[in-house]
Amino acid sequence: MAESEYTFQLFAPYNNAANLIADFSDWKEIAMEKGEDGYFRTRQTLADGTYAYRFNIQSKSWFYNEDEWKSISDPYSTNVDPATQNSILRLKDGIKIVDEYEWQFNATDLPTNDRIVIYEMHVGDFSGGEEDGYTRGKYTDVIAKLNYLAELGVNALELMPLKVSPGDYSWGYSPIHYFSPDPNYGSTEQLKELIDRCHGLGIRVIVDGVYNHASTETALVQIDHDYWFRHDPKNPDRNWGPEFNYEYFDKRFEKYPAREFIYGSIRFWIREYQIDGIRYDAANELDNFDTLRGFVENSREMATMKPFFNVAEYIPPSPEVTEPNGPMDSCWNDGFMYAVVEYLTDGVLNIERIKDALNPGRLGYTSVTGVVNYLANHDQNRLFRKLGEHGILDDEAYLRAKLGGLMLMTAVGVPMIWMGEEFGEYTRMSERSNKINWTLLENEGNKGLFNYYSTLIELRKTMSALHTEKIDFFHEDPDNGVLAFDRFEGENHVAVILNLSDVDLQDYAVANFPADGIWHEWLKNSDIAIHSKQLTLSLPRRAGSIFVKS
Repeated sequence: MAESEYTFQLFAPYNNAANLIADFSDWKEIAMEKGEDGYFRTRQTLADGTYAYRFNIQSKSWFYNEDEWKSISDPYSTNVDPATQNSILRLKDGIKIVDEYEWQFNATDLPTNDRIVIYEMHVGDFSGGEEDGYTRGKYTDVIAKLNYLAELGVNALELMPLKVSPGDYSWGYSPIHYFSPDPNYGSTEQLKELIDRCHGLGIRVIVDGVYNHASTETALVQIDHDYWFRHDPKNPDRNWGPEFNYEYFDKRFEKYPAREFIYGSIRFWIREYQIDGIRYDAANELDNFDTLRGFVENSREMATMKPFFNVAEYIPPSPEVTEPNGPMDSCWNDGFMYAVVEYLTDGVLNIERIKDALNPGRLGYTSVTGVVNYLANHDQNRLFRKLGEHGILDDEAYLRAKLGGLMLMTAVGVPMIWMGEEFGEYTRMSERSNKINWTLLENEGNKGLFNYYSTLIELRKTMSALHTEKIDFFHEDPDNGVLAFDRFEGENHVAVILNLSDVDLQDYAVANFPADGIWHEWLKNSDIAIHSKQLTLSLPRRAGSIFVKS
């Protein structure tokens, strides 16, 4: 077998010494030489194959003894052994590779940001149905249910963090390795197959990125903590681990080291795994728009012509973080969830607050993609759980869940569903294993809710009126709890009439309808003629009607 030279390198500019240890040296130390650029290097002659290795380094971190030797993995590991945390090197033709997966669906067109309907998912909990309810889900389990997601109609997956994190089971919000997916979910090839098959179905894949902080186990912490991280947290009450110091500039090497490290991670995930977007966890804790803007610029540079979605978890949500003046395409909109879910559970109607939820332009957002709306996410209990806690059960719960889904899919913004919300999953939010109960879909009510969501998602994807920020509230009747609005683009209109009261309204007159002519009632699949911009109809309580005109 042919051999070639491969260079191992480690950037540690202010450390005094570093050595390589590896299986090919029987784990004996190999001295590394430090260059003027701050890198330790050693060249080794190796045949193609797979190797395990680590670095020993004299640490500069303040919490160790001066120049204490520490054993670390490679901060740029692209494969990691889960048992030992050794870095894994794969060589082919003398070049480092991650794997040999061949992409199949690179030419498939994917939906633009204004047309996506997101499905947030935790890979470990999505599978469900196993005899052992605590079995960790795998990438292959998600692949097995892609037809389910295609039937639902969603066209974007948002995967909770995939990078290696401490423990056998976690949500991934304490990353150790920023270039390596968690092998507990499966191999790198299986992750690529999942993304590839999603692309084949026209489904984009957005990955949760944790760039505010890291695990104490990450190699950078052991090398020189204060070179990459803040010595003390900005906000001790919201501290989840060592916080990257994006303000620190190394004048000697003319770089922002923390920024450069994360830029590299972002570019790697886009190039190697062909992801289509990033959700930036705890973006407001970074408190640095220049850094966020750098993240976005790097993502767009790597994505080139393909659509890419940069969305921030920014609490409380604010238009300042979104374009045109802010760095992000979008931000998670807790305001929508609180306004709609509190109305659905408490029954107290505040029409102005509902209008803010339906039209974030009232709050300063200027783009249809400026917010991501949802009824629940991984940090919040699902709507059915909250309804149950308020004593709202059975048929009444399905009634209100459908109304919530209708508002979600017709509001200005990008809609997002937390896995299971579409059929009434109600397990309590937990960071422990919390698997989807797929047997619920055997019930008529749950399957009916799924079908209702599927119908709404098809509306959201196909109507150009819902792909713009244009909205007009053309009828308001606070006394009767009725609110009607028109989403429009050119000749395409989606008119929504909501009865937000607890009273059925018979022969209710709606004036100022957007236009005369034949309109299609989407949910009932029937046509109706509008004359003199007047419509008289029956409005069941806590329900909505959708009229479409093209």
